[in-house]
Amino acid sequence: MGNAQSAQKKYEKNPFSLVYDGAITKNEKGKVNIRPVSYKLNGIDISANVYTQADYDSSKKYPAVVVAHPNGGIKEQIAGLYAQRLAESGYITITADAAYQGASGGEPRHTDKPAFRVEDIHGMADFITQYPGADASRLGVLGICGGGGYTLKAVQSDKRFKAVATLSMFNSGEVRRNGFQNSALGTIQERLVQASNARQQEVSGGKILYAGVASITDEEISKTSTDLYREGYQYYYRDYAHPNSTFLYTMSSLLDLMTWDAATNMDLITQPLLMMAGSKADTKYMTDEAFPKAVNSENKELFIIEGATHIQTYWKPEYVNKAADKLVQFYSKYL
Repeated sequence: MGNAQSAQKKYEKNPFSLVYDGAITKNEKGKVNIRPVSYKLNGIDISANVYTQADYDSSKKYPAVVVAHPNGGIKEQIAGLYAQRLAESGYITITADAAYQGASGGEPRHTDKPAFRVEDIHGMADFITQYPGADASRLGVLGICGGGGYTLKAVQSDKRFKAVATLSMFNSGEVRRNGFQNSALGTIQERLVQASNARQQEVSGGKILYAGVASITDEEISKTSTDLYREGYQYYYRDYAHPNSTFLYTMSSLLDLMTWDAATNMDLITQPLLMMAGSKADTKYMTDEAFPKAVNSENKELFIIEGATHIQTYWKPEYVNKAADKLVQFYSKYL
């Protein structure tokens, strides 16, 4: 219980409700500042944070980076951490809660449809390219976990993005369809029927059904066999918990998720591409599958963070530093 309480205190103590280590607590001159913003996207209110560099001057022009958060994640967690780190290196950054999730609007809550998540990335680009001081011609993107999969899709068509990076990319469609590490290939059709029934129940005014995990005991966490989920539960429900963050998603979202795949049409990516994954990440197979398919990205690099699991790239200083340094090197070259 101690961890859950300390995470709760983290969230309550920070005036911006940021829970990551080293988070901004107040805006000071000469330092990176955070500005909570909101905007409409297809009629839905989007809640976002913009980070500006220490020497920010709205009359000057700076490169900008859009940061897409993980599945179940929100802007106050890892996405905020990397947005802040990039701002410390001179970028204007934005990270927004996905529509239907976090502090953003949209009903039913926790709808998790790939088309919406991809549109969220286009929407962040719309907003930040109009932001004072942002140079629309030098726009990059970083997608983390599920946000990484959606980023690969967004940049296939959105050529405003001049440099594309993913960290611990998670192909949501492949996992919802085939199971994690292809562990549920035998039950695809019955799960599609389940999702179809859930949609029918929703449309007839019945209870909205959810997939995923709402809460979890310490014992259940310790018994979880995969690093991704065991460490993920620890991250999201204990050490970096935030009331807006949840592993739940509507069962009917699976109709869209299960027919989607982050790694299709990878040949449409022509921008420089950096894909980063931990050497010990049990999700690394998804980065390994997608990367070779980007045949038309002339400047592409697969960067392995030695020793890191998937979730450790979210918080562990030595791995965060490696990823952040690599990102700065990449963006400074291509933006």
